[in-house]
Amino acid sequence: MPQHAPTMPLCRECDGFPVVAITTGTRHDDGTRVTLRVACRACQGTGHTARAMRLVRAGR
Repeated sequence: MPQHAPTMPLCRECDGFPVVAITTGTRHDDGTRVTLRVACRACQGTGHTARAMRLVRAGR
């Protein structure tokens, strides 16, 4: 069980895993695979989303 709750809500699109590595199927000369790093478009790779703004009624 986690000790602390996250202070910012996790991104709904990536569930907190904002960057993934995708293999292209080709290999480098040394035998390692060519990978692409792709970041989540919704959170721009942070894993968190901004909290929704709340409307506050001011005045009468």
